[in-house]
Amino acid sequence: MLSLAKVSFAVGKKKILRDISFDVDDGEFLAITGPNGSGKSTLAKVIMGILPADEASKIFWGNENLLQYDLTERAKRGVAFAFQTPVKIKGVTVRRLLEVACGKNDVSEYLEMVGLNADEYLERELSSELSGGELKRIEIASILARNADLMIFDEPEAGIDIWSFDNLLQVFRRLKRQGKTIIVVTHQERLMKIADRIMLIVDGRVEKVGKSEIILQELKGEND
Repeated sequence: MLSLAKVSFAVGKKKILRDISFDVDDGEFLAITGPNGSGKSTLAKVIMGILPADEASKIFWGNENLLQYDLTERAKRGVAFAFQTPVKIKGVTVRRLLEVACGKNDVSEYLEMVGLNADEYLERELSSELSGGELKRIEIASILARNADLMIFDEPEAGIDIWSFDNLLQVFRRLKRQGKTIIVVTHQERLMKIADRIMLIVDGRVEKVGKSEIILQELKGEND
């Protein structure tokens, strides 16, 4: 189980996250949504260790206090993170990225999972020659290759076309069947529909959290 208690984060005197507390059960799929600038991506980065939580915060993954570990150590303990805007690494091929992620040479299957032809992409560099959508799918493939127990995705739908998005939904359905613990920051209703629960964050606070069908209905009612 992932457990957060009174998680806060500030930049100078500006509070971005304000005493956020929630649990994610093992094998649960939690979608986090909310207005732009509400703190969703910041929360995901704090869990991963990309940004530091305030001193009073508590983040436990199982019996381990994640706050005692940096990003690299959290990754070693089975936590994986996919950025909203994937990092470009000139000189590193897609094959090398996936081999490092999974520790084996046969990596074609991970590209196929995200709808990319391995023969066309394995030897290409992670550079600006690839489109944003291609880089996004390759990064998701690297998360799949890692086979982490806790997977955090920051707006995985960003920059992905409709056909690729359908493929992405299949990826998340597969991860659910495998019993992975998933946190996805998203605005996409179709992605929220396959989540077990949805958490709405507004102004750095948890506004509401509940079963996906109930929260979606409430959000639709507010927008009508």
